[in-house]
Amino acid sequence: MVDPQLVVPGIHRLEFEIGQAYVWAWSKWLTLIDTGMTGSAKPILHAIERLGRRPEDVREILLTHFHPDHIGGAAELAGRTGARVLAHRADAAVIRGEQAGAPPRLTERERPLAEAIGPRVPAAQPVAVDREVEDGDLTEGGGIILSVPGHTPGSIALLVPDVGVLFTGDTIAAHEGAPILGLFNIDRRQAIESVRKQAELAFDVACFGHGSPLVGSASEKVRALAAGLRWQEGDS
Repeated sequence: MVDPQLVVPGIHRLEFEIGQAYVWAWSKWLTLIDTGMTGSAKPILHAIERLGRRPEDVREILLTHFHPDHIGGAAELAGRTGARVLAHRADAAVIRGEQAGAPPRLTERERPLAEAIGPRVPAAQPVAVDREVEDGDLTEGGGIILSVPGHTPGSIALLVPDVGVLFTGDTIAAHEGAPILGLFNIDRRQAIESVRKQAELAFDVACFGHGSPLVGSASEKVRALAAGLRWQEGDS
């Protein structure tokens, strides 16, 4: 089972062997941000119960991108909760199982890591996308959708101004307490631009798809990351 870890009031992290998901409580409802790998639905529902909530309290399931370690539990969770599934239009066809997702362009440093992790991540069951979102759209809870392509064409982040939290998906990760450019990008140049876009926002907490959340002055740390990122012709 997975125990919910409090990030800030109203936000809990659910950490799995590979990757993580988040529960955002707003009003009397919940939003799930990502759903882990296939097999994660049961521990996510257990975590929701540990929070004193019911499956039907989940109003929305926001999928930050189409990779199977983020959408694996979505189909079962949508069926068990009745929640609407949200994803960007550019990733929606992959999430629905209508087409294959483009593979990442791996750097030499990423290749051995991808070879080690890839076999441990099972394929995800397709799931219907009830709402295709675009940059600037709002979730029911008042979160702001940000289009941040590069990791995948339809990668999205979610800014929750009321609590000062940014969910970055895999566009940004954390390593040894600092933000880094997310790994395994389809378009590295675009991914760097998406980091810069997020660096322009105001938020105190950053919640990543991989790595521990940054709590306190998170936007300043992401701005420092963005300032140091470079891309040149020939980069993967």
